[in-house]
Amino acid sequence: MRKKCKALIFGGSAGSLEVLLKVLPDVNVNITFPIIIVVHRKHGADSLLPILLSTRTKLNVKEVDEKEKIVAGNVYIAPSDYHLLVEQDETFSLDYSEKINYSRPAIDATFQTAAEVYKTNLVCILLSGSNSDGVNGLKSVKAWGGRAVIQDPETAQVAYMPEQARLNVMIDEVLPIADMAEFINLMS
Repeated sequence: MRKKCKALIFGGSAGSLEVLLKVLPDVNVNITFPIIIVVHRKHGADSLLPILLSTRTKLNVKEVDEKEKIVAGNVYIAPSDYHLLVEQDETFSLDYSEKINYSRPAIDATFQTAAEVYKTNLVCILLSGSNSDGVNGLKSVKAWGGRAVIQDPETAQVAYMPEQARLNVMIDEVLPIADMAEFINLMS
């Protein structure tokens, strides 16, 4: 029997935006958990990302604010140039410490802090990307009993990130883009 999902996090880099634009339109509006998106973004260059994603889904899409309470049914986007951390009281905090894997926001930081909070009820999906950010985060997810999922590298624009995860983490699911929305909907 599957454990109840209390949070789902997408992490990605090069090629991941295209995946999100294909998956979000088919996610049910009555999902019972939040979706958190951490993608590598250039500082200030793409502040329209929440607007772009909100045109593809009926879910409420917003960029995260400091100390914001995490609410089921919302899609949260990590702001550019800040690490997105999940706190024990299920709020977000924004951190401007050093880059991790040349990135801020770093996927590892969000996966790791969320794993400590949601434990067995966390699902993290690592998408297309050109570095290994997210791999250590998925190790933490597994250590806390959560589910580690990757985009099928065969369907990734840049296969390096999900492939590194597959080589270094016990992955629970390998999903082609076409199966991701159904996978998410079945967790509600």
